[in-house]
Amino acid sequence: MLNILNFYGLDWLAMCLSVVAVWMLGNKNKDGFIVFILANLMWIAISATLIHSYGIILGNAFFVVYNTRGYIKQVNEMA
Repeated sequence: MLNILNFYGLDWLAMCLSVVAVWMLGNKNKDGFIVFILANLMWIAISATLIHSYGIILGNAFFVVYNTRGYIKQVNEMA
């Protein structure tokens, strides 16, 4: 039987944060970048400790950089 709480539900929480972040960015809310960074950091932590997937770690590390850049650009455009 498939156990949907294999990773203590942390993967579900990270996925929900990612979905909320996409929705926020779709509504032009710059705080979506911050939520995305939190989701990416959760994915990195889950992958490093539970899943042991270097691909997920590397991909989300790049996403942290991209989302940080996006947030900084949005803040600078508002100034």
